[in-house]
Amino acid sequence: MKEYLDIFFTFLRMGAFTFGGGYAMLPMLEREIVQNKKWATSEEIMDYFAVGQCTPGVIAVNTSTFIGYKLKGIKGGVVATLGFITPSFIIISIIAVFMNNFSHLKVVQSAFLGIRVCVCVLMIESVKKMIKGGVIDMITGFIFVLTFLGMMFWLNNPVLYVIAGAVIGLLLCEKVRKKGESK
Repeated sequence: MKEYLDIFFTFLRMGAFTFGGGYAMLPMLEREIVQNKKWATSEEIMDYFAVGQCTPGVIAVNTSTFIGYKLKGIKGGVVATLGFITPSFIIISIIAVFMNNFSHLKVVQSAFLGIRVCVCVLMIESVKKMIKGGVIDMITGFIFVLTFLGMMFWLNNPVLYVIAGAVIGLLLCEKVRKKGESK
């Protein structure tokens, strides 16, 4: 029971202090799950995050579920998910009650403008960390550039890019492996 409470309260803290969606969650995930708790490695977090991007639902919730599942199976996944969504549920319920009454106020609009800018910075920091952890050689750099250009100028469908990245990675890594064996 103590382990489930630890999972719940760890994800409750992250859910309470993660503003701006899943990408803003990455620095906190890295600190709490990898460095403090040592429940996963940075590489595992990146993998969970990638899969969470491709599965239906919110990336941060999906990632929490994967980590909880890794730790304690289905019950761990449920506990981590409940921990992560509880603060949002409470906060959104409170905001919904007051939002219609105050959203027109200039001070509220200004506050949201400032919050959006801060969330952008958090997301940029997360992207930097993901690039450092994901782009490790010429092959992954090639996949990164192709995906970036595709998202910018062609099709904005993350599922297709993750599948294409997996296929390209398999094909190129296999080709490099075979080339190394023939030497």
